[in-house]
Amino acid sequence: MRKIQKAVIPAAGLGTRFLPATKATPKEMLPVVDKPAIQYVVEEAAAAGLNDVLMITGRNKRALEDHFDRNYELESALTRKGDAERLVRVQESSDLATMHYVRQGDPRGLGHAVLCAEPHVGDEPFAVLLGDDLIDPRDPLLTRMTEIQEREGGSVVALMEVAPEQSHLYGCAAVEPTAEDGIVRVTGLVEKPEPGDAPSNLAVIGRYVLDPAVFAVLRETEPGRGGEIQLTDALQQLAADEKLGGPVHGVVFRGRRYDTGDRGDYLRAIVRLACEREDLGPDFRGWLRDYVASEL
Repeated sequence: MRKIQKAVIPAAGLGTRFLPATKATPKEMLPVVDKPAIQYVVEEAAAAGLNDVLMITGRNKRALEDHFDRNYELESALTRKGDAERLVRVQESSDLATMHYVRQGDPRGLGHAVLCAEPHVGDEPFAVLLGDDLIDPRDPLLTRMTEIQEREGGSVVALMEVAPEQSHLYGCAAVEPTAEDGIVRVTGLVEKPEPGDAPSNLAVIGRYVLDPAVFAVLRETEPGRGGEIQLTDALQQLAADEKLGGPVHGVVFRGRRYDTGDRGDYLRAIVRLACEREDLGPDFRGWLRDYVASEL
């Protein structure tokens, strides 16, 4: 199997759940402690050896390109001040990976965003990382997924156990066990099923490693839920007919995940990550304990 080298990050959404903050600022640039959420995602791709990153953007997303570009004026100012620590942090984002950008144009769903990557990806397997899901670097989920794809072929999705009342928020998978712990064979997928209709308690989260055969399927996929072209619908076809592009496997993730797509979960992600920081954690945890004890 060919070694995976390319990652695709869809980032064309409007971020309506975070208005008015996202009226002029891309939601992917909202800070999680002191880095924009999108930088955590690119760092994850680079840590898994995927140093060729294509970002699918849209109108008013120029800040994403600027963030991963060099800022010579700022770097010069920090150099003159002798602020080596901040200089290194500024340069980190531009040194992470080779970045490419393409605009989605019409926001026609995740499946359409992935299809926009076809000219760049070509006939290679590739990873897709959604910016709303931040995976803790101590839990190398993406590395595990690429290993499974390179060994088994086909496509691989990340799965997470969810409570039944939350299944309508995700795509849910019908699965069969394999001989390997934490690895399942996906036999079907349902996008945001109604309560009680989910095929299992395993929900798809925002990490995929895809066979390029998905492009041909996406081109023929009709708009589904919400009038959008759903990646889940294309993966359902691949799972149902392996002749289209090999099997679909799932990696059941039980590690640390931070959801920044919801306002409440975004705040919880900031608190959790701040508490774990060596430079911020001790003081912040002490303040948080006092605040909870006195105010709540």
